[in-house]
Amino acid sequence: MSYGTPPPPPPSYGGAPYGQQQPQSTNGKAIAALVLGILGVFPCCSIFIFGILGIVFGSIAKKEIENSNGAQKGLGMAKWGLYLGIAGIVLAVLYWILYAVGAVHYNATFQKNS
Repeated sequence: MSYGTPPPPPPSYGGAPYGQQQPQSTNGKAIAALVLGILGVFPCCSIFIFGILGIVFGSIAKKEIENSNGAQKGLGMAKWGLYLGIAGIVLAVLYWILYAVGAVHYNATFQKNS
């Protein structure tokens, strides 16, 4: 009694069928670059670290996305993180120059009115 050849296995859930592309994933460094770049341009975050990190993560993510041959997406986020990081550094430098000259005054003391 022969049953013949067994049926082929069902398609796996982890990969795309033969001949189709894998789904694209968003680069995590691109997301981080965008978030850090946005934080870098806010006046309350007038320290350079967010802008610097936005530039670093944006540059790395841009290179990784371009070298992934279409497997990763997020190039726009990486570029905007890079641009906003640069803008954040420029705004922070401008703020600190104006602060040093005396054009901007920041008073962190709170007084209670009685």
